[in-house]
Amino acid sequence: MATPPTPAAPRTNRLGLTVVEYKGGKSTLCAGCGHNAISERILEAMYEMGVPPERVAKLSGIGCSSKSPAYFMSRSHAFNALHGRMPSVATGAVLANRQLLALGVSGDGDTASIGIGQFVHLMRRNLPMLYVVENNGVYGLTKGQFSATADLGSKLKTGVQNDLPPIDLCTLAIQLGATFVGRSFSGDKRQLSAMLKAAIAHRGTAMLDVVSPCVTFNDHEGSTKSYAYMKEHDVPLHELHFVPAFEDLAVEYDPGTTVDVTMHDGSHLRLRKLEEGYDPRDRGRAMARLVEAQAGGDVLTGVLFVDAKAPSLVDLMNLVEAPLATLPTEAVRPPRAVLDALMDALR
Repeated sequence: MATPPTPAAPRTNRLGLTVVEYKGGKSTLCAGCGHNAISERILEAMYEMGVPPERVAKLSGIGCSSKSPAYFMSRSHAFNALHGRMPSVATGAVLANRQLLALGVSGDGDTASIGIGQFVHLMRRNLPMLYVVENNGVYGLTKGQFSATADLGSKLKTGVQNDLPPIDLCTLAIQLGATFVGRSFSGDKRQLSAMLKAAIAHRGTAMLDVVSPCVTFNDHEGSTKSYAYMKEHDVPLHELHFVPAFEDLAVEYDPGTTVDVTMHDGSHLRLRKLEEGYDPRDRGRAMARLVEAQAGGDVLTGVLFVDAKAPSLVDLMNLVEAPLATLPTEAVRPPRAVLDALMDALR
């Protein structure tokens, strides 16, 4: 009797972990929802970058998007915050433990409406975290009304037309001081995967606005957040290649047509220009190009702006390397003599 072949050992990453160890629960979102594709790309990026799941803190607010963290990396820390208040929780978590990799997953309603105030201050502080906006232009949980990111002239399934201008989260993030800003499409696996890996390697606020069609309420003719519209109007600024620090730098490119950005951990983000003269390190040009694209009905995708040299909030605050919660009492509580001196100074 022939001996059955020995099954091949499952593929592992540089930590010796299999991709199964990065999985989460079964999705309860609609079949075909762009959010599920984003969850898959996040899972793959974390696995391929060799990020320990226990080092990740998944943070979210309220909405279809905020359910997504349950569908990947079950071994990670997780906190589902109040509607629009996720940035505050993320700020506290990162300052308390700078060794965490904070991953915020939000939606266009959670970010651009009730949470816009917190989003503004998160961007300007350059907190080291990855902030993913799953942007479908509607409120999915409340039956598909327009959100604040819905484009002017976009139509609902009922035929109602949006007569208000949209909030462009990428333009806002660049203006406010975020140091890694990109836009992608949930249906573009290659581009989104490269951007997520680069964002993980970035040490600062990395905000990714991902157009993620809602198959139930916003995937029809007349929608500017549908699969069909994105396939027709997606204008990539460049081809992206990401080379992690732990791999050989062996990506081919044409000299003079490629921007090479060295990330904080020594990784390389290489952007092969598809649009002549565009440099993602130019904040002013990035904002101007976004305005031009919006006027023409195009959706620019790619890394729109990156600054790998700006100090993060953690750097500016001179925090110690050890998590604050692990410090002994004598290190965080001033001695009695210091308190007495302070009280005397106030008399």
